[in-house]
Amino acid sequence: MSDFIIRQGGSGDFQTLLDMFDEVVAWLASRGSEGQWGTEPWSTIPKRVERVRGMADGPGLYLAEIDGEVAGAIILGDRFPHVSPVDEPEIYIGLLLTSRRFTGHRVGARLIEFALAEARERGIGLVRVDCWAGGDGDLQRYYESQGFKPTERFDVKGWIGQVFEQRP
Repeated sequence: MSDFIIRQGGSGDFQTLLDMFDEVVAWLASRGSEGQWGTEPWSTIPKRVERVRGMADGPGLYLAEIDGEVAGAIILGDRFPHVSPVDEPEIYIGLLLTSRRFTGHRVGARLIEFALAEARERGIGLVRVDCWAGGDGDLQRYYESQGFKPTERFDVKGWIGQVFEQRP
């Protein structure tokens, strides 16, 4: 059986996180889903490199590891400005990223379970997340399969997103 852990991330995980973004961008582009994050490796775009550095340096980053290798990442924090506020405390999943090398290990599902458990532990009754609403709808169906319900849509300069919520 594989050894699966979730640990706090930090600035030392920057390169691993950036490599995972490059891997996922290539995979998305190969499936015709370049509308999500483009086709160019994030490591070649200075603005995106800095964005990932901010993710690694900021609070709320957790990494899933299988047998000592990083298999996924989640950021738990505050909603983005383009998402409507709610009138109760929430945990907002600002990033859910899984390595394609660990497909079939339920990495994303386990990270979502972690977020829901964190919400329960903190006495928070709402977990929200958003995703790209384009493409074939796989991302939206994935969140629904994990127990999330769609709420609002938003548009950020032509990038259409869908917000989902779940009560832990």
